[in-house]
Amino acid sequence: MAKVLALVDRDPRDGTVLRSACALLTLARRFGEPVAVVGGDRPDAEAIRTLGRFGAVEVWCLAEAGAALGSGPADQPAAPAPALGSEPDPDPATDTDLLHHLAARLHPAAILIPATHRGQETAARLAVRLDSGIITNAVDVLPGPDGGPVAIQRCLAGSYLVESSVVRGTPVITVRPEAAVPEPRPVTPVVRTAGVEPAKIPRARIVASPEIVADRPGLDHADIVVAGGRGIGSRAAFAVLAEVADALGAAVAGSHTAAELGWVPREARVGLTGKTVQPRLYLACGVSGSVRHRAGMQGAKTVVAIGDDPQAPIFKLADLGVVGDVRAILPALLAEIRSRKTPDGGPAESTESDQTHSTDS
Repeated sequence: MAKVLALVDRDPRDGTVLRSACALLTLARRFGEPVAVVGGDRPDAEAIRTLGRFGAVEVWCLAEAGAALGSGPADQPAAPAPALGSEPDPDPATDTDLLHHLAARLHPAAILIPATHRGQETAARLAVRLDSGIITNAVDVLPGPDGGPVAIQRCLAGSYLVESSVVRGTPVITVRPEAAVPEPRPVTPVVRTAGVEPAKIPRARIVASPEIVADRPGLDHADIVVAGGRGIGSRAAFAVLAEVADALGAAVAGSHTAAELGWVPREARVGLTGKTVQPRLYLACGVSGSVRHRAGMQGAKTVVAIGDDPQAPIFKLADLGVVGDVRAILPALLAEIRSRKTPDGGPAESTESDQTHSTDS
């Protein structure tokens, strides 16, 4: 069976394997043997166990700094991992060099890469290096009639799905984080190192990676997202929305308009021009639900909408709707959540309210 390379996305703070990497391995199993590729710092034992749990038959990482092809024993079982941070930070050029080397060595059926900013740049560089076709922002990857990968992409702000395949070279596919639910299939992976000769081309150098310190969950991986739109009305009212999010242990997001008004940072914008999220609960407050906003949140498991316009498009998508003045409802909701907190600060209980009505999803 052909191998499928999957570039592993990890938390830069502690090296933890992210959910998106486990999803890539799950997709890779559909049409080949998953091979996890880890750029940057060596994965520790826990990261390797996680990759094996989701089916990685091999885990490839960079050799010791300075070990280039022909200069030492490369492509051998890996030595114990050094402490995180002892090797250079990963960057698209380094990832490209490693994937290019492994593509030439392993002749994979496809190369799957997370659709992050770093991943998109890596994929573009790699496709040029391999002279291969590239598919970006896939929301699913399925085996085609010939056993090769067929990528599913959204177009026209998510209104349609299209099937795409690569007809030349090794398919390079970037995959959105909501593309698959990680499914365990435990194996014991073989861990190997690759001594990679850096390409002799000019490259950018990362001089700083400022860490954004926040008390709230990250938007990309939050179970609950509380989002506000123009209907919130003001920055002061948005502060109440943030309190609701904190009471729920949720991430705060905003529509394109809310970000343009400066009520939320641009990196917290959800939609076609911002983040794509897939939480268990998406609470949309004062959000009309434009096509470009829905493109970023329609994968949520449950959508609750609060707004004063019953004809707003968001109510057609919502599982539960509350029609009314969001500026009056949010303080009442906050008080109710706080009153139902357990003594140890646990989550609020789920209750029904006669102020809500169901809408068609």
